[in-house]
Amino acid sequence: MITLTAGEIALLVGGELHCDKDLLVSKAPIFDSRLSTPGSFFLALQGEKQDGHEYVAEAYRLGAVFSLTTRVIDGPCIVVKDVIAALSILAGFVRRKLSSLTVIGITGSQGKTSTKDLLAHMLSAVGPTVAPLGSFNNDLGLPITLLECDEKTRFCILEMGARHKGDIARLCEIATPNIGVVLTVGSAHLGEFGSALAIAETKSELIQSLDQSGIAILGTYDEFTPHMATLHEGRTIMFGERADLEVRAADIEIREGRPHFDIVTSAGRDAVGMRFVGAHQISNALAAAAVGTALNLPLELIASSLSTAESSSKWRMELVELEDLLIINDSYNANPVSMAAAMRSLALFAQERGGQSWAFIGKMHELGESGPSLSAAIGTLAQEIGIDHLVVVNAPEYGDGMGELAVHHVLSIEGAQEFFGYVAQGDVVLVKASRSEGFEKLAQALEHFWKEMNGVNE
Repeated sequence: MITLTAGEIALLVGGELHCDKDLLVSKAPIFDSRLSTPGSFFLALQGEKQDGHEYVAEAYRLGAVFSLTTRVIDGPCIVVKDVIAALSILAGFVRRKLSSLTVIGITGSQGKTSTKDLLAHMLSAVGPTVAPLGSFNNDLGLPITLLECDEKTRFCILEMGARHKGDIARLCEIATPNIGVVLTVGSAHLGEFGSALAIAETKSELIQSLDQSGIAILGTYDEFTPHMATLHEGRTIMFGERADLEVRAADIEIREGRPHFDIVTSAGRDAVGMRFVGAHQISNALAAAAVGTALNLPLELIASSLSTAESSSKWRMELVELEDLLIINDSYNANPVSMAAAMRSLALFAQERGGQSWAFIGKMHELGESGPSLSAAIGTLAQEIGIDHLVVVNAPEYGDGMGELAVHHVLSIEGAQEFFGYVAQGDVVLVKASRSEGFEKLAQALEHFWKEMNGVNE
């Protein structure tokens, strides 16, 4: 973060100063008091279960210079009406101050975090780059990420999520992106928006925010995203697998679950062998490559970066190699597109290894009235691609399977664990559900079970 005084911050956000105006802040704010460090300041957020004002003393003890609060506390603070609103104002000021900073905004129904990881790896080879940890993509996470930038930062990558129309437009007002990337319009949050068209209109807010000097980067994996080109008067780069696109993939192969292909741009052609798992990562890699193309990076750098990048985000197609067992831990989130992609990866891994495929799956949330039909389609897909066992946790909407597919319905994660004893050496297991289902516990339990059964000390 650029260095500011408490007095300057109070003036910017319209806050009431209750500390020395000359206190210096040089680090981005934090909202977990345990992560406070000298030079940072603490956001006293009021949540449903916890009140950040109760933790200001701990934050101060660990080095926070002051706290941003909504009431006067016993300690140095700046009092504002709304902490999140004040944070956004401050982040907007810092963004305007850093006029040489290139901001890349990424949105889409799926793939934002993987694309961010790929892009961060690529751009870090060019200059100082700031990117969010995990899925820091809302009114809290985006300003905090932006505030991590300083005068030395060359690139800032921002994920932009949305649950309501206008959410992305509001984030863009803070970030004023130079490059806007829309990956795809899918069915994630369909229950919130009501239709794919409404989702598309919200995602398009990123493209509409760009000025004429900005660059729009659009995927071609759905019917809505390519049409967003009409909303932008400046340069647009399309990516996908068609021969007429500016950035495309050719000669695609999947080896050991990982994509291999040639990246083709106007600069030429180069080979990519990804470390990320799943065919769905090709589109994310192409999006990152399109950003590299927009920034005039050498094709060799783009291809080598895509080949060497590794996911820095937990529980997203995370491979856990055990003694004669592979666990695919994709428990961070789930929607119909990502669930289908994970299923296909599971089938490929099982075919290559010669064992049986097990999918431990749970609910996909926020699908609205389409939830039952979209979930049933996943059950049908599992049968069509040859998944051997489907263990469904408290989600009857997936159906009872067909043909050779064995479907086992259980009511809890504990019930699912009863099937661990049937998993054999050489098998491959996928664990996936929406984040709130807590399936990371199931993956951890399976790992512990397998190690104990094979006499491996943890």
